[in-house]
Amino acid sequence: QVQLVGTGGGLVQAGGSLRLSCAASVRTFIYYPMGWFRQAPGKEREFVASISWNGGSIYYADSVKGRFTISRDVGKITVNLQMNSLKPEDTAVYYCAARSVVSGSGDYRRSTWDYWGQGTQVTVSS
Repeated sequence: QVQLVGTGGGLVQAGGSLRLSCAASVRTFIYYPMGWFRQAPGKEREFVASISWNGGSIYYADSVKGRFTISRDVGKITVNLQMNSLKPEDTAVYYCAARSVVSGSGDYRRSTWDYWGQGTQVTVSS
C-alpha cells in the first residue's frame, strides 16, 4: 500500500523557519515527481512546490519563491520543504504529493497528482 507520511509542521512566529519532510513507503517513487500543496481554511488546495525525480527540474508558486526551497534525497524516497521568512498567510495544512508518471513535475493542478500524504499543520503567528 502506497503511503506518504509528512512531518515537521508546527507553530512559528512570522519571519521564522520550518522544515517539512515527506517519506514514501514504496521505492518506486524514486522515479516520480514529488511536491507540496497547501490548504488554508476556507480555501482550495493550492500548489506550493514540486521537484522532478532527479531534482533537475524544480517549480515554485510565485507566493513562495525566494523563501521556500524544495529538495529530495536522490536515491531515497523523501522530499523536503525548507520554509524561511514565513508569513501569517503561509498558515495552512501542507500536503505532500506524488505523481505516478515520470513526467509533469511542473503540473500545478491538484487533480493530476495521484498520491497524497495526511497533511501537516503549519501555523505562522504575527
